[in-house]
Amino acid sequence: MTNKQHWIASQGRPLRGTQDIPGDKSVSHRAVMFAALADGVSRIDGFLEGEDTRATAAIFSQLGVRIETPSPSQRIVHGVGVDGLKAPEGPLDCGNAGTGMRLLAGLLAAQPFDSVLVGDESLSKRPMRRVANPLSKMGARIDTEEGGLPPLRIHGGQPLRGIDYTLEVASAQVKSAVLLAGLYAGGETVVREPHPTRDYTERMLSAFGAQIEFSPGFARLRGGQRLKATDIAVPADFSSAAFFLVAASIVPGSELRLRAVGLNPRRTGLLEALRLMGADITEENASEHGGEPVADLVVRHAPLRGIKVPERLVPDMIDEFPALFVAAACAEGPTVVRGAAELRVKESDRLASMANGLRALGLRVDETPDGATIFPGALQGGEVDSHGDHRIAMAFAVAAQRAQGEVRIGDVANVATSFPGFDELAAGAGFRLRGA
Repeated sequence: MTNKQHWIASQGRPLRGTQDIPGDKSVSHRAVMFAALADGVSRIDGFLEGEDTRATAAIFSQLGVRIETPSPSQRIVHGVGVDGLKAPEGPLDCGNAGTGMRLLAGLLAAQPFDSVLVGDESLSKRPMRRVANPLSKMGARIDTEEGGLPPLRIHGGQPLRGIDYTLEVASAQVKSAVLLAGLYAGGETVVREPHPTRDYTERMLSAFGAQIEFSPGFARLRGGQRLKATDIAVPADFSSAAFFLVAASIVPGSELRLRAVGLNPRRTGLLEALRLMGADITEENASEHGGEPVADLVVRHAPLRGIKVPERLVPDMIDEFPALFVAAACAEGPTVVRGAAELRVKESDRLASMANGLRALGLRVDETPDGATIFPGALQGGEVDSHGDHRIAMAFAVAAQRAQGEVRIGDVANVATSFPGFDELAAGAGFRLRGA
């Protein structure tokens, strides 16, 4: 069903059982990158078999790295060392992956060869000046299209120097690009953030043997280090689990267990927001995978109440707002979101896309430049457009489980970029969802 362009979703049964959510997309991207740059052979288990992450793996194959796939969700990466990448024969296609493109910009800016990063129609509209600017301060030469958009044309052979850089916008992707360039730069590279963001890159660099100092909102790395191969177990993706957390919270009679979900503290703002709304979510079997905290999440239906989302949580839930909007639509009382202007430059303008979709299902949503107020009510059937945004599509599949009629969700092919098999997994849990 995942190759269908549209979905029809409607009320199903209570969500029950145990679910294995696919591997974390952010960790999968980085695991392939750092394994490719390491000395030796690394094994990755739990790799996300999504289009975005496969695109990143394919790019490293183009750069001369041998990557084996012994079975689905496994990769064996024969690292070439930090100085072993080869010049590609053509453009490097990142597909829909903003993470892939921004991190690769930092890595490729330090190589002795030229390269070109391209993406699909959606990625080609996403801002890249925010990553090109700090890299240029390090000595990189990167050309963009008008407006700072892809493709990125990266001129190799530029000696890079470490910088002390304060991000203008809190972005784990930009921070990571600067740190990757910093691996190759002369001297120290320091990145400071206006708000702490996810520290996947810092944790994984450390796992691969790099000496890196980091704390919330700060990272320091000296150039010239080598990486050592290591084995990585990728945790289940919290952003993907988010849709099931919300669905089980809002569908009466539900109780779901989501196994071994990554709980990076810079990623789980939605968990805190849902608990503030009254959600019943417990953590069991806590452990650590590849430097990342993981636990089973057990979620039971509970009545939710609207809240003013604390702005301190916004950077830690930037990918989960589509799911939060659905929780807010089913809560008691309005929910207010502020400080989330970054949502307007994701795969779609997520604030506008979610607001328009909820309005199409009969709700009132008042937008502001950096947020929205969602007024809950009885969701009606109707037609919504995901604008090619995987998280919007999945959010409305969740909303339909409480709607009073069928919801037609348009343009869902990109769900395969982050959550291949979402529709099958959702249907198995109790969703009513089919391709159209």
